[in-house]
Amino acid sequence: MHDITHAELLTRAKELDFPTRHHIDGREESGGGGAFAVVAPRDGQVLAHVADAGEAEVALAVAAARRAFDSGPWPRLAPAERGRVLVRIADLLEEHREWLALTVTLEMGKPITDAYQIELRAIINTFRWYGQLADKLTDESPHTAPDALALVTREPAGVVGAVVPWNFPLTLAGWKVAPALAAGCTVVLKPSENSPLSALLLARVATEAGLPPGVLNVVTGDGPTAGRALGLHPNVDVLAFTGSTAVGRYFLHYAADSNLKRVWLELGGKSPNIVLPDAPDLAKAAATAAWGIFFNQGEMCTAPSRLLVHSSVAEEVTEAIVARARELRVGDPLDPETEMGALVDEAHLERVRGHIAGGQEQGSRLRTGGSRVLTATGGSYLEPTVFDRVDPASRLAREEIFGPVLSVLTFDDVDEAVRLANATEYGLAAGLWTSDLNTAHRVSRALKAGTVWVNCYEEGDLTVPFGGVKQSGNGRDKSGHALDKYTELKTTWIQL
Repeated sequence: MHDITHAELLTRAKELDFPTRHHIDGREESGGGGAFAVVAPRDGQVLAHVADAGEAEVALAVAAARRAFDSGPWPRLAPAERGRVLVRIADLLEEHREWLALTVTLEMGKPITDAYQIELRAIINTFRWYGQLADKLTDESPHTAPDALALVTREPAGVVGAVVPWNFPLTLAGWKVAPALAAGCTVVLKPSENSPLSALLLARVATEAGLPPGVLNVVTGDGPTAGRALGLHPNVDVLAFTGSTAVGRYFLHYAADSNLKRVWLELGGKSPNIVLPDAPDLAKAAATAAWGIFFNQGEMCTAPSRLLVHSSVAEEVTEAIVARARELRVGDPLDPETEMGALVDEAHLERVRGHIAGGQEQGSRLRTGGSRVLTATGGSYLEPTVFDRVDPASRLAREEIFGPVLSVLTFDDVDEAVRLANATEYGLAAGLWTSDLNTAHRVSRALKAGTVWVNCYEEGDLTVPFGGVKQSGNGRDKSGHALDKYTELKTTWIQL
């Protein structure tokens, strides 16, 4: 996006026409409820008023998905044909890439360069990858005695409810929707009320690509009403959720109180990033740590928010991160030169500021940042923030902040680093910097996390699974393993 100027992007943003109605059974439906405002965090202005789903609208969407699954063509298509539709969706997402990136930037504050180059790349690749995988799956025929034949077949699980957050609104929707569709399921997607516009555009694109009516439905509304209705609905067979651990608990209750639907959860994190003194490149380790915590305004479940650094190199590494934080360009997310945009809304900004104030009260040392900036814009902007001398027992070190706030803790040996890293209820991701192969393997195995990055952070592609352990959730997005969430195994035993 660097070849387009800030002024040009401002003009194009004003020309956008947003969908504002639910997408149900292949059509846009207003429903019988009211509407809610979608506010741009860059300037506090209302982007659109979007239909607000209640139980009735969720029921309509689930009924459409149920019909499409029980009697529609999608689950009965040859897998290769389903795959071709998913690839067409990927092609159309690429065609509308700028339009979608602008929408993501406007609704949640992500810098336009990141929205275009990272967010859109991710969802395009996701639909293309699962489209190409759709006809590569195989069933099993275990060896049996000569007088019998056993078949183990994968069958689509049914209607999938997918509830996704605002921080990566298209990426995380794609990680749920694409494998569910590849498996032959139908989907009701509920995006965050902060970022419904991009999800509605995704539904438009999918319909244009030839997805049959009812296969992908999008209802917009809040969690306590629309999310709850989806979680409790007896005709939803699988519920896939990405969001906070607190809300994940609600979905488990909803499943218990309804039809015992399977619930797959990708939840919060307080990820440790361990820097040992034999790191192959301390400057790179520091630069990556800074990028990891400030990327996407720190609004990432995998953000390396706890930097665990050996005491012998702690000041060197911390000072490099502080220097990077001070030079980071915070500004209008529609400016291609902006490196850190706005937090998603005023309420979230105040929650993050509360954590910063609490850190200071509990004795952590504020090395840089901590203040709100660019207040004249009306947007929700915060300085990149770094604390050191953080007590491992403090809220700053233990609670997920979901903002650009780094906590630096020190250790004196590897065993202490592992103890600190695992001293959390979360287990989503971790980083490790070392030149010693033995240490890399030993520590990676000891860390309680779904993903461990060694001498890097946030690397990987669709071939590897993503998800957490402990209170960071269960199940996996990405890779062929994601299909496990959306399929049932059936055994057929034939006596010959």
